Amino acid sequence: MTYCVGLKIDRGLVFMSDTRTNAGMDSISTFKKMHVWEEPGERVIVLMSAGNLATTQAVVSLLDERTKAVGDRHATLLETPSMYQTVRMVGDTVKEVIASSSPTGDRADSYFNASFILGGQIKGSAPRLFMIYPEGNFIESTDDTPFFQIGETKYGKPIIIRAYEKTMSFAETVKLLLVSFDSTLKSNLSVGLPLDLLFYEKDAYKVSLKKRIAQDDQYYRTISDGWSNALKTAFASLPDFPE
Repeated sequence: MTYCVGLKIDRGLVFMSDTRTNAGMDSISTFKKMHVWEEPGERVIVLMSAGNLATTQAVVSLLDERTKAVGDRHATLLETPSMYQTVRMVGDTVKEVIASSSPTGDRADSYFNASFILGGQIKGSAPRLFMIYPEGNFIESTDDTPFFQIGETKYGKPIIIRAYEKTMSFAETVKLLLVSFDSTLKSNLSVGLPLDLLFYEKDAYKVSLKKRIAQDDQYYRTISDGWSNALKTAFASLPDFPE
């Protein structure tokens, strides 16, 4: 299982993903689920993945290989003229990989399913955020839906819904996401540390901050302990149920 969140604020885009992959509780591994393509001064593209590991790795490897292959007939993530064309390219690649892997050949067999969050900015347009489904189709974030989640979403979603404001600072957004992830980590063993964090500031055309948050990260521990203590305090202050 996986938990990834892409969130849009006035200042830019914030991404966070866990790194745990498991094939049963006796086979747990750590794999990066956040991938970045960057042309400083021109574009930043961020892709996060959830689902079948072989499928997600094949999609990322194919996209990456096409940015490096000389004379490849395919367009690449570093050449697309807009984020819309970029998400279409990724969606087509998802369909291509799943079609070549699935016994059915023409649709997203559930065993090979994978979903993605894609975000970034290309010079001349605003930052954009998308969610890509296993079938290769996609939706874009709006003011009504300013964030996307993939993987194990149910534990962390209520926290984001309650506290999100588009005017949040980067620091406030990181705090919100860490609380969301901490609740998910404590509720589902198939989501685990370390966490990958990336902040892209609007019109920067370069990654503003990229950080891996491990178990011993002091800020994460402070957020986790503070959230637990706040819940205990709030629970203790509730009135008793009348008999």
